[in-house]
Amino acid sequence: MTDQHRNCAMSQQISSLAFISAESDDARDAAAQLAVLYGQENPENADVIVALGGDGFMLQTLHNHMNTGKPIYGMNRGSVGFLMNEYRERDLLTRINAAEAEIIRPLEMDAVTMDDENIEALAINEVSLLRQSYQAAKIRVTVDAQVRLEELVCDGIMVATPAGSTAYNLSAQGPILPIDAPLLALTPVSAFRPRRWRGALLPNQATVRLEILEAEKRPVNAVADHTEVKSVSSVIIRESRSSTAKILFDASHSWDERILAEQFRY
Repeated sequence: MTDQHRNCAMSQQISSLAFISAESDDARDAAAQLAVLYGQENPENADVIVALGGDGFMLQTLHNHMNTGKPIYGMNRGSVGFLMNEYRERDLLTRINAAEAEIIRPLEMDAVTMDDENIEALAINEVSLLRQSYQAAKIRVTVDAQVRLEELVCDGIMVATPAGSTAYNLSAQGPILPIDAPLLALTPVSAFRPRRWRGALLPNQATVRLEILEAEKRPVNAVADHTEVKSVSSVIIRESRSSTAKILFDASHSWDERILAEQFRY
């Protein structure tokens, strides 16, 4: 294991839980029922926060509790749940006490707009650049101060973390990464030129700079999870050295097992 992705069982017995939910009726009803069964603590004081919803709600929860060290245990009450555990009401404390903890680091996005405004944001899944208009984007790709692609003509490009490699990255034919892999996925979206370029695997220490060519004619937006920046001229992306979030997975259905299962789906 690397320093940034430590996989281990919970080191202390969990006794207090805070249940939070997405806006859907299923998620709200589940939170109310679980609070009756197990009690409801304030998130600030709870040993573990239990998030009920889908992957989008889990991402929001991880962002909200970044750098607190507070473990987040998700149960699926949404339409997508790759980051979530199976929803079951019984033996919840036993499951959480046996859960495996994963420490994940988000990406830092530093975007510069056409108006020379600097906007920073964190991304647990990916930072993506996407064309605004009917015209394809033209993007120069630099890795660690060396230009690797002078001109990529495409619908977009993204840098994805291991946690995000099964999300948008996978739908764009990017690689699935184990959660403890010291790698980032650099994946194009509908690359037109060079047509055969399918992306690259980068060390997680790498810094990626994406410059928009012909930015006024071919405008591009940048997105870091839920933060969207309109009409960027350049974006720098790197893994954070200071921010972390902690997520819990059932020992019987660990992240590693989910990754393997996803790769053998057909």
